[in-house]
Amino acid sequence: MNKKIKIILPFLIIFLGIVGAMIMIRSRPKIEQKDIAFLPPLVRLQRIELKSHQLTVKSQGTVSPRTESELVSQVKGEVIAVSPQFAAGGFFRKGDMLLAIDPRDYEFAIALLKDEVAQSKLRLAQEQGEARIAREEWEKLGGSEEANPLVLREPQLAQAKAAVEAAEAALSQANLNLERTKIKAPYDGRVRSKNVDLGEYVSPGVPLATIYAVDFAEVRLPIPDDEMAYLDCCIDFRSQNPAPPNLDVDLSANYGGRTHHWSGHIIRAEGEIDALSRMVTLVARVKDPYGRGTVSDRPPLAVGLFVEAEIQGRRVDNVAIIPRSALRGTDRVLVIDADSRIHFRTVEVLKKDSEHVIISSGLTAGEKICLSPLEMVVEGMSIREMNESNTAGQSQTEIN
Repeated sequence: MNKKIKIILPFLIIFLGIVGAMIMIRSRPKIEQKDIAFLPPLVRLQRIELKSHQLTVKSQGTVSPRTESELVSQVKGEVIAVSPQFAAGGFFRKGDMLLAIDPRDYEFAIALLKDEVAQSKLRLAQEQGEARIAREEWEKLGGSEEANPLVLREPQLAQAKAAVEAAEAALSQANLNLERTKIKAPYDGRVRSKNVDLGEYVSPGVPLATIYAVDFAEVRLPIPDDEMAYLDCCIDFRSQNPAPPNLDVDLSANYGGRTHHWSGHIIRAEGEIDALSRMVTLVARVKDPYGRGTVSDRPPLAVGLFVEAEIQGRRVDNVAIIPRSALRGTDRVLVIDADSRIHFRTVEVLKKDSEHVIISSGLTAGEKICLSPLEMVVEGMSIREMNESNTAGQSQTEIN
């Protein structure tokens, strides 16, 4: 009996398993097939607003003095005095004595020349007296003809007068040389470098120092020639003043951990276009760059400082400002119609930088454009609107 059970039991288990599997298969729920719904891409939009905008052109350059000179001596001698301002970086006023040369040789020369002037005047007086006596004697002799100039001592008198003039000129030259022993500043300025010091012997024409004026500072600003269209000026390289003086420029530099600003004006354009870079160089001028005598926490616009420049250009009307990411290629944008469908639109780009683009034509106020990057765009494809910006630049800095 037990042997039969052992034989039948495995077959019974297999049978029951097959029956259970069939029951489970028959009782399973039916799977309903559903179509997958396609969702259009979700994009960010911007509503176009046309406005007026002032263009600017950016550049950069290094501050340089308007006037720079080599200070030289016109006389020779030993340097016997040096002003405290006669040092690299020292400021001075016009007429300040910067250094003095030993004047004794020139004082001695003046004393000798004064004697020569006195002697020449004495000789002139003697000649004048002799000429008067000669004329009186000629008249007493009753000469009817014109007397010979030698008889009247006219050449001797002219030579005596010339001797007086020469002696006085030599004395004036000696006085001028004595005055030149005191070397004075030709303008308000600053010492860039000095080459001599106390006790040194100097000769005429040898540079004593390099100085520059501090009344104005200038900055050479190169800009691409095509960006001249953004400026409200006409460059005429034949004119003495090719750029209008009212072209404002804002200069900025990071100094001492802070950004400082200075105001200036474009005064001229240099006389050529660089053949390699295709740049036009404008020159900006800043008045009183050191601000001496004023109380301000702003540092001076020192010579050699590297500055960023923003030149005020012309004002344009009815332009749209959009993010650079909204531009497709060089001159196309994606316009969204009332049915939320995309259309390609060719526009005219007036100016663009790394962040923004100014559109001069091709868009109308109230239209919406796509800002989101799309891998594949088909004309007329549907989109979903994420949000909408009512202005072109409320949340972003406007283009310059």
